[in-house]
Amino acid sequence: QVALVESGGGLVQAGGSLRLSCAASGGTLSNYAMGWFRQVPGKEHDFVAAISRSGGRTNYADSVKGRFTISRDNAKNTVYLQMNGLKPEDTAVYFCAADRTFYSDRAYNTESSYDYWGQGTQVTVSS
Repeated sequence: QVALVESGGGLVQAGGSLRLSCAASGGTLSNYAMGWFRQVPGKEHDFVAAISRSGGRTNYADSVKGRFTISRDNAKNTVYLQMNGLKPEDTAVYFCAADRTFYSDRAYNTESSYDYWGQGTQVTVSS
């Protein structure tokens, strides 16, 4: 079972950048596809981005394409989400999640595909 811890959230002005990190422990990260989701109060998790086990395939929500980049460093057991051009509507709690999959090119956008979740990190974008 893998444990996930997010970091890097904070308060930033619109147009600014943040880089979120997700550190994994208790498992080998290369065995998992990884995803980022976000949640605002009263709503479900919204898909943001996903990356396959090797990093060869990525998947993005339309709302973040061209602004956000997901990457991973399996040697460091860490996944990243680089967020540029932030907008107030990006304000949310951001969660990383791990999908224990056999398929090397899987990068799903559905919450139910993911087996393990971190506690989340708050991102607030002021206008």
